[in-house]
Amino acid sequence: MLLCGSVAWIALACNPSPRTRDGEPIVDRTVRPGISVLLTDSIRLIKDKRVGLITNQTGLDEKGRSTVDLLFADERATKANVKLVALFSPEHGIRGTEDRTNLPNEVDAKTGLTIYSLYQRSTISPPDSTLRGVDVLVVDLQDIGTRTWTYVGVMLFAMHAADRLGIPYVVLDRPNPLGGQRVEGVLLDTAIADAREGTAATPRSGFALWPVPLRHGLTMGELARLFHRELGLKGQLHVVPMANWRRAMWFDDTKLPWVKPSPNLPTLTSALVYPALVPFEGTNVSVGRGTDEPFQRVGAPWFRADSVRKLLADLELSGVRFESERFTPSKPGDSKYDGQSIPGVRIHVTDRDRIQVARVGAAVLWAIAKAHGPEFTLREATVDARLGSPAMRAALVSGEDPDRVIDRLLPSLVTYEQNVRKYHLYR
Repeated sequence: MLLCGSVAWIALACNPSPRTRDGEPIVDRTVRPGISVLLTDSIRLIKDKRVGLITNQTGLDEKGRSTVDLLFADERATKANVKLVALFSPEHGIRGTEDRTNLPNEVDAKTGLTIYSLYQRSTISPPDSTLRGVDVLVVDLQDIGTRTWTYVGVMLFAMHAADRLGIPYVVLDRPNPLGGQRVEGVLLDTAIADAREGTAATPRSGFALWPVPLRHGLTMGELARLFHRELGLKGQLHVVPMANWRRAMWFDDTKLPWVKPSPNLPTLTSALVYPALVPFEGTNVSVGRGTDEPFQRVGAPWFRADSVRKLLADLELSGVRFESERFTPSKPGDSKYDGQSIPGVRIHVTDRDRIQVARVGAAVLWAIAKAHGPEFTLREATVDARLGSPAMRAALVSGEDPDRVIDRLLPSLVTYEQNVRKYHLYR
């Protein structure tokens, strides 16, 4: 239970229920993200402070107003003497349109502030020089519910930097688009996990951080709580929770606007299937980047689409069906098969509440390996960092039944779910 006025190592904003003039509670089921709760109920966290803000195009309130604009010029922030003094952007840039490394700094036209890029060769923390004059560091980014998301890494690396400099940090929470009731996939192998701070001098992956499942079931704020405690961070972490969010909600239940969190996740369906296909970033298989429905298909010039489709259909996986097709990537960010019409398999979600995306991903890897010989190649370290386990990758590629491989994960997932409940902020 979260108690208003309680003093703890993490400060949680409270959201008192609004009432009519007659004292009856007003039922408002629209989810209000952390930025809205901050400005209405928790402005004290940034009052009279010089604020550094890590955000991008996903940082919006329920009315579609950007967090940058709200902290820079909203009357509530102005009245509280909030000074926005620094901006930082993660992978894909402040507008979420870039699909390359080594993003440059730029200047924000409205505020006149420099936007410091935190995506160079890989994700980095804010350099110490950019945090001089910052009293509090605020993070407002949309996670997608999958372990391989670098926005979580930039949050963690910023927590490390703020800890080192003695700067409090505030995480403005947002929904897990896939909901918070289901976890799936292998827990990241501890031999791969690296939660140390990534900098330009010491680059880290930005996503292979901690032993959580591929579909982790947490929000950004809950992940921040996990990192803060599990890593023994000593700085002041303030998580500003959402109002009205429940773990059973999919993103389209929230009534919030869907904003592409990256160029390759245009829809909630792509975000749902993403954890199944992200390991294929480390192979010579296209996942549909450069098409209108990325992360909903796989293919290559040498692909035996009908064979792969039949192998997958024979598994009778729930909530999904497979269809042979041809597709043509156009200027894909991964540079795979640009302008070529290639055979492939399309993944159709028929029931999002029944689909087990980690099981689908394991089945697709197994089927592609089984249907092909040396044409199918993969970079083991790249696949392992995304799939989460060298042993799992080896088992599937060698032909072990994918259902048995996935079923072996169930005890560890039960233990994980029990262990992370203490970080939950929502029912």
